[in-house]
Amino acid sequence: MIEARRLHILRAVADHRTVTAAAAALYLTPSAVSQQLTALEQETGHRLVERGAKGVRLTPAGEILLSHTNAVLAQLERAEAELAAYGSGEAGTVTVASFATGIALVVAPAVARLAGTAPGIRIRVQDAEGDASLPMVLDRQVDVAVAVEYRGAPPADDPRLTHVPLYAEPFDAVVPVAHRLADADEVPLAELAKDTWIGPYPGNPCHDVVVLACESAGFQPRLEHSSDDFRAVVALASADAGVALVPRSALRGMDLTGVVVRPVDGVAPTRRVFAAVRRGAEGHPLIRPVLDALESAAER
Repeated sequence: MIEARRLHILRAVADHRTVTAAAAALYLTPSAVSQQLTALEQETGHRLVERGAKGVRLTPAGEILLSHTNAVLAQLERAEAELAAYGSGEAGTVTVASFATGIALVVAPAVARLAGTAPGIRIRVQDAEGDASLPMVLDRQVDVAVAVEYRGAPPADDPRLTHVPLYAEPFDAVVPVAHRLADADEVPLAELAKDTWIGPYPGNPCHDVVVLACESAGFQPRLEHSSDDFRAVVALASADAGVALVPRSALRGMDLTGVVVRPVDGVAPTRRVFAAVRRGAEGHPLIRPVLDALESAAER
């Protein structure tokens, strides 16, 4: 008989690629993870993982078991949801991880809405970028992630997750007031090919949006200044340190002295935001109202 907790460990190892990283995500010791993998191999009668200099990879047998693992764990999430519904599920805590602008735009309004519609649900919010929040959901550290599509992100049909689209917003060009394109109605990205750029660090989903937009315009941006805080990005642009692309919602209420904000000429780079939960958990009586509140906040 295969134990479900060992399937959790197998998936964590497949996601994190090393025993040490999987152990940290699951709050276990590396030796405990290794012991559980060995026990799982004994239960199945197959070698499931191979260890190498660059980490751990699944064997063909491990890949087969992983494909069933995603289905089994999703079904267990559904079972927990139905049992919670049977027991009313009207009170409890839901943890939501989101990037800062997402907290302001949809998470905080959702918290306010739930205070009136589902007062028994307590929301705990954690600030985390999308590339961090999705692994947190998979590792059961949080219940809901508000994240951004990015290169390398789990796709919408990932068997481990259920995606709920929330909103999409364009990036605007931010240039110093003395910039040669400051008077333009729209800014062609190709005209910024030789400029110094300011942007988020690699790994931040917005970094991918900026780089891909510039690549589509025919150049690699010369990113000399890096910050994940868009207030810092705009402040650097106002100091004539470079140009930037910033999500439109991040500019709301910001001090724009010293910069000019213009839409991008042509197809603007876009940040697509979604909520994600472990597949099967979307019907949980605590999580479903949170997803509904996030969708309602996004519509407004």
